[in-house]
Amino acid sequence: MSNIARRGLHYIVQRKVADVVSKSSLENGQNRVIDASLSLIREKAKLKAKLVRNLGGAVATSALLGVPLGHNSSFIQGPAFAPPRIKEAIWCGSTNSTTEQGKVLDDPRVITDAGDIPIQDIRDCGVDDKRLMDVPPLRPLILGGDHSITFPVVRAVSEKLGGQVDILHFDAHPDLYDDFEGNYYSHASSFARIMEAHGRDQAKKFGVELHEMQTFAKDRAYLENLKLGEGVKGVYISIDVDCLDPAFAQGVSHIESGGLSFRDVITILQNLQGDIVGGDVVEYNPQRDTSDNMTALVAAKFARELAAKMSK
Repeated sequence: MSNIARRGLHYIVQRKVADVVSKSSLENGQNRVIDASLSLIREKAKLKAKLVRNLGGAVATSALLGVPLGHNSSFIQGPAFAPPRIKEAIWCGSTNSTTEQGKVLDDPRVITDAGDIPIQDIRDCGVDDKRLMDVPPLRPLILGGDHSITFPVVRAVSEKLGGQVDILHFDAHPDLYDDFEGNYYSHASSFARIMEAHGRDQAKKFGVELHEMQTFAKDRAYLENLKLGEGVKGVYISIDVDCLDPAFAQGVSHIESGGLSFRDVITILQNLQGDIVGGDVVEYNPQRDTSDNMTALVAAKFARELAAKMSK
């Protein structure tokens, strides 16, 4: 059967389903798909949490969760393919088996893998972005995927902890568009959804500090001695890999010259004072990476050091 015929048949099946299945029945079926898709992840996380408790000595550990979501990207898509590449690089034999803080990556009390959310399988069942963004992830260390995932993750973490969190956001772009290119859930609108506002004036209104590269030299001492999380439930860290100058990370969709160095970000992260309750590493695009996957290793290093900072 030709591709055209297959697409035609798929369209006819969709039309027939819409004609014979009520909206409530369709939504109930979609909800069962969502629940089934997340059940394995939930049970895997429970099993690994039990292992960590039995090992003892851990107050908090990071649960690595892949979210291969990429359809909210603009310009070039590809971040949906990133989670398995980053995970492979985290435990790559060519790199150190410990973090810079001396924590052993093979210790599940430092980092444990909860699996990947089957985003495309859920979307194939007709689940739209509004409902997809309501899917509650675990208390996580998220590997994206595009930056649109930060909104539901921050919301879920805040709801789980019962209050607001401070957010430390590394990015070449503020992601404060109200609905970039008409997409309410665009990766360029994730922080607008978090604050339900956009622009520099609104950022000031909501207590957001913006530090640009043109003033980084002046701001460095302050940024390398941050103290966050006071009066709230903790700190959430979001790292968009394109915050780095392309000399350090070519495998991103939106390259911006004049960015941070890898060491700039790690120093800010390692010196940060605050209880990190969640985080993400997003916007790595394997389709634009070098042949030896250098940007995957950079994203993996971010995840490793963030996991070390979260675990205690």
